[in-house]
Amino acid sequence: MYKPFVLIGLMLFSLVSFSQQNYKRTLKLMGSRFDITVVTNSEEKGNEYINQAISEISRIEKVISSWDPNSETSQINKNAGIQPVKVSKELYNLIERALAISKLTNGAFDISYASMDKIWKFDGSMKKMPSEDDIKSSVAKVGYQNIILDKEHQTVFLKLKGMKIGFGAIGKGYAADRAKKLLINKGVKAGIINASGDLNTWGKQANGEDWMVAITNPLNKKKAFSWLPVYNSAVVTSGNYEKFVRFNGVRYSHIIDPRTGYPSTGIISVTIFTSKAELADAISTSIFVMGVETGLDFINQLKGVECIIVDESNKVHTSKNIQLENYK
Repeated sequence: MYKPFVLIGLMLFSLVSFSQQNYKRTLKLMGSRFDITVVTNSEEKGNEYINQAISEISRIEKVISSWDPNSETSQINKNAGIQPVKVSKELYNLIERALAISKLTNGAFDISYASMDKIWKFDGSMKKMPSEDDIKSSVAKVGYQNIILDKEHQTVFLKLKGMKIGFGAIGKGYAADRAKKLLINKGVKAGIINASGDLNTWGKQANGEDWMVAITNPLNKKKAFSWLPVYNSAVVTSGNYEKFVRFNGVRYSHIIDPRTGYPSTGIISVTIFTSKAELADAISTSIFVMGVETGLDFINQLKGVECIIVDESNKVHTSKNIQLENYK
């Protein structure tokens, strides 16, 4: 999924106090842009903490990467339809949580989406829609019900040969959560882990004020709909306004329903607020597939989760506990 960088989906305002300062580094990890900010009292400490966060994110990538042939995830995919694979407790638990979200969303979120045939192209080369048969065939090996977990033996088995799992819609959020937890355990009182739009914060700015997040207009990156303070929580913004095709007057985005093979319609941006970036990451994907009405109803039934949805008419929809203020 395309993840709009902070300047598109989010605007962060950080100030400096005399005793504490914000130390920030931007780099590429997990194939994406990461911005890591910590609040501490010296550059030496700032660099030390950021390096520790980078090491943790790099470690996680080696576990969940489907591109690394030696990763645990690749071993699961290689043995699809053949035999179960024993994995680390960390990966087992991550997959278990992913399956729980799949059940919660009735399959709108599904890590076996990696099995999907790439029949939709969003680079301008598509001139007509794929046939119904091709669309149906494209998701023949997708289905979280075919991911079999054995808790006693700590194994993962993909029932169908050629089936694959991938963590593109949850991995960066998980990495942000883990990096945050590590830094808190190291004594860092405040900071931000921003994984290309999957953002987790804790504490306050160096001057004692809350971190501020501005929800920007997807169709006008210089204009914000509103701003919200964020304290010790995750914010994930996902957008599909740059990758889409139109057929018969319908706008089809690059976020595809893993149950049907058809691209999502009707939404161009989703921002999720909750305690964990991993959960926010997965739910933001699901909302695109569900649509505005079903998505809002779903969010309003969840405790501790809120959302802002921008539809394709550029209208803003919010869950029941979100109060927007104009950004000035």
